[in-house]
Amino acid sequence: MTRCTALGVVLAISLFGCSGGSTSPTADPAEAFPGGDTTTFFLFAGNELAQPAANLEDRSPFFTGDSLFNQTWVTAPASTAARDGLGPTFNTRSCAGCHFRDGRGRPPLQDGGTLESMLIRISIPGEDAHGGPLGDPSYGDQLQIDGLAGVPAEVKVRVYWEEQQGAYEDGTPYTLRTPRYAYEDLAFGPLADDLRASGRTAPHMSGLGLLEAIPEETLLDWADPEDADGDGISGRLNWVWDSVAQAMRPGRFGWKGEQPTVRQQVAGALLGDMGITSPLFLDQNCPAPQIECAAAPSGGEPEIGESNFSKLVFYSSTLAPPTRDDYDDPIVLRGREWMRELGCTSCHKESAKTGEHDSIPELSSQKIRPYTDLLLHDMGEGLSDERPVFLAEGREWRTPPLWGIGRVKVVNQHDFLLHDGRARGFAEAILWHGGEAEEAKDAFRSLPFEERESLIRFLESL
Repeated sequence: MTRCTALGVVLAISLFGCSGGSTSPTADPAEAFPGGDTTTFFLFAGNELAQPAANLEDRSPFFTGDSLFNQTWVTAPASTAARDGLGPTFNTRSCAGCHFRDGRGRPPLQDGGTLESMLIRISIPGEDAHGGPLGDPSYGDQLQIDGLAGVPAEVKVRVYWEEQQGAYEDGTPYTLRTPRYAYEDLAFGPLADDLRASGRTAPHMSGLGLLEAIPEETLLDWADPEDADGDGISGRLNWVWDSVAQAMRPGRFGWKGEQPTVRQQVAGALLGDMGITSPLFLDQNCPAPQIECAAAPSGGEPEIGESNFSKLVFYSSTLAPPTRDDYDDPIVLRGREWMRELGCTSCHKESAKTGEHDSIPELSSQKIRPYTDLLLHDMGEGLSDERPVFLAEGREWRTPPLWGIGRVKVVNQHDFLLHDGRARGFAEAILWHGGEAEEAKDAFRSLPFEERESLIRFLESL
């Protein structure tokens, strides 16, 4: 489907009827199961995103991984040898510190607040040995806000917000906010003059293994880097370094699609966020000026061994998308049709079929509805962080999957969306869309209130 023009919106409103026309969208019962056979039905309040795949035969590694995900790591050496090795510098003490109940992180609630469950990625112009971002010589590729006793924290980061006004076509006003980061107490001198910094909130964890199991051929089929079909959508893969394969592979995870596998995503988070070495990344990230960091005691080589590391990867891979109880609600169905009519599903692909998962057969051959194409798209100058990551330019972001996103408000008590949490709810997230999504955003702005609300209601149902 091509993106909706202003004329298309008028025709669509005429078709649907502003007050409930004769066209009634039909419900597909399979939409209740976004993860196919893996979809979980056990939706305990606040834990909707923390359940294992429903079809898992052996759940023991999942529950061990669950414990590792939620554990607090401690300074080495410690009597709890399997859980020591925190730091030397770090952002959080546990995976759940950013992904509370396997949900989303957020920016600080108060203007000028400090980081809690988000981080700041940094780089300078240039590329590393594999074509990835080049870190700041004194601070590396991620600012660390905490440190062990005797190891200086790198910085204190405060987040301030700048507001801008706007209005829908019907005159309803709205405001959008842009983050501004202030760096205090820099322990190793000033940041590079040409530093590129980008805020990141932790995404929710649903369905990672299923996304990994989407065949590469499917992603290549979806990609249209030259916009050969002329629909204005030119998604492309981010080819990134796979440390296991020792080759470039399609990126699937991370806000810029910078990680190729769940295993590498988990290893990168362990090292970058908590300073925990793993079988994949054995060396600590201690830039040259950080002498105390380099001298800090280790919790082992690596600090999380292969057995526990594999269980943590298994856990991350088998967290299931939750069932959709109100998929057949008439207002939700109406919103689904607007999702299609506005062209949102050009990037947020409704469905896919997984291939054969290498190690978890329950994830294989599943018809899934993640609402993503895992491709990079130009989202416009308003969302640019001016920080390239492999092939991804500053304006480009990977289409985030939408399954489970409607549960975040219950699980995490907030609805801050987009990569840095600037959007306060779904409407603001849509209004930030630009670039390839500019026409879809403008079409959303032109909808009557009831139709905008139906689309938001659909997103809340995912």
